[in-house]
Amino acid sequence: MIPRIHKRGGATIGLIRYLYGPGSHEEHIDPHLVAAFDPLTPDPGRDPQATYGQLQRLLDQPVDALPAGRRPEKHVWHLSVRASPEDPILSDDDWAAIARRMVAATGIAPDSDDAACRWAAVRHAEDHIHIIATLVREDGRRPRLHNEARRAQAEARAIEADYGLRQVTPGDGTAAKRPTSAERHKADRRGQQRTPREELREAVRRSVAGTVSEEEFFDRLASAGLLIRRRVAPSGDTLGYTVALPGDRNAKGEPVFYSGSKLAPDLSLPRIRERWTPASDDPTQQSALPQATGPASARRRTTTAAWQALLAIDHGDDNVIAAQIAATGEVLDALAQTSAAHTRHELHTAATAFERASRSHIRAARGHDHALRQAARDLVHSGPALGRGEDGATTAMALDMLIFLAVATAHWHAEKQHAQQAEAAHRAAEHLRTAYQAAAEHPMAILHQRGRRLAPSLMRYHSATLRDALPDLADRILAEPGWPVLAATLAEAQAEGHSPAALLAQAATRRELDTAERMSDVLTWRLRRMAGLPADPQNSLSQRARANRAAISPERVMQTGIRFANSSPRRR
Repeated sequence: MIPRIHKRGGATIGLIRYLYGPGSHEEHIDPHLVAAFDPLTPDPGRDPQATYGQLQRLLDQPVDALPAGRRPEKHVWHLSVRASPEDPILSDDDWAAIARRMVAATGIAPDSDDAACRWAAVRHAEDHIHIIATLVREDGRRPRLHNEARRAQAEARAIEADYGLRQVTPGDGTAAKRPTSAERHKADRRGQQRTPREELREAVRRSVAGTVSEEEFFDRLASAGLLIRRRVAPSGDTLGYTVALPGDRNAKGEPVFYSGSKLAPDLSLPRIRERWTPASDDPTQQSALPQATGPASARRRTTTAAWQALLAIDHGDDNVIAAQIAATGEVLDALAQTSAAHTRHELHTAATAFERASRSHIRAARGHDHALRQAARDLVHSGPALGRGEDGATTAMALDMLIFLAVATAHWHAEKQHAQQAEAAHRAAEHLRTAYQAAAEHPMAILHQRGRRLAPSLMRYHSATLRDALPDLADRILAEPGWPVLAATLAEAQAEGHSPAALLAQAATRRELDTAERMSDVLTWRLRRMAGLPADPQNSLSQRARANRAAISPERVMQTGIRFANSSPRRR
């Protein structure tokens, strides 16, 4: 149940005509009253003798009774109440009861108040009603409407529980504007799953991901095929912008333009410009220019940047954390538009879900998100990944870290009581897990076979190493199906000159592991990244070299293990 208080107006007759009219695209069906302040209120929708003027004069009577100088200029109050798409169709009697509860909760017509404001509830679609009221009480006073939007939301939550409807997570006013009923009906008539507003919001989000200048941003909008209008000051500076889909036209055949702020609060030009401002107190800031990189390298950089963001979420202040979370949304947008076919749908859905988690009332300290924004830029400029070989495996490596980042985002929002954002981050994490399974299937299968082929003495050696390095987690890791994968990686890292024990200890201290669904997978990707091993095991050293390493005697393995334990692991 979604209540929305609209801007106040000054013409009662204008709103009545809209509510009883056909709508912008003839989407209003059988408009009629379901409830009103007086049961005898005329209904122009069902009574042929009733007129719009009669209803207007009845509602405006307390306003007109005041001296002209005391009448409020904006006296028309308008509330729409919409059911969720999955809710059952409610009867007129149900909507009448809901309307009475809403006017009571908001202060328009409190229960047992005979001098309350006059109001009427009109239904012209199955899934919602509109309530019109005039803001002068019968006694000539003004209603007390302090926090009426918050009270309407609270009443909606109670109505959901009473009617067994979908429980909507409470919001905080930072969500993107929902498509209007007219926009949804227009999309339905055209057989489109999404409205132009939703299509444009995604296109603008993708266009801004990793950008470093206004020129680049508008170039990307144009490359996405959008129609663009800039609002330019006399000085020549751009003050704002609007965008439209070429095929989205109004009744006059003109493109329907939306401003950035109407798509989402953080897509206005001033808010986008904040992303391009470096943090003045951060000496590590570098010029964010595109680097010569391929998809695999870009994904490795993304993994490193996500790890740095996790540290910031663990130890940073709220404004820095908000910046990291917002930039994570850019990384997911960039990853979705450059992903391989077998992961594209889930990554697209994850990015769409995380969009809600990227905004809250805590303002992002832009500039501290440089590493993630640079990673988003690298992903875009590196081009599409084919999903095989190194770029497919590094996609799995990056997703493994991004899952942690999405979960950390959800926990932070939950602590701040940002219910919608926390729920959105959890949804994004689930889609990232599904995408990870698709990306990791091939490289993990190869490593699993390699681990199964290790000599029993080597498996015992690496098992003992694991127990020494991670005594509290070893039993769980050894019981996981992915243990042979981790063992194969430990053997490969050792052959490259690293100490398996030191790598395991270092990987475990980087961040907690016990919340991971598969600790062996997490450790595998961490070790491969720390040791500089190819993400795709097929890109490792030659088969002959691997065979030679596999032939090392257990005694030699134990000797090298002792030697490595006394040395630090080689850094990347």
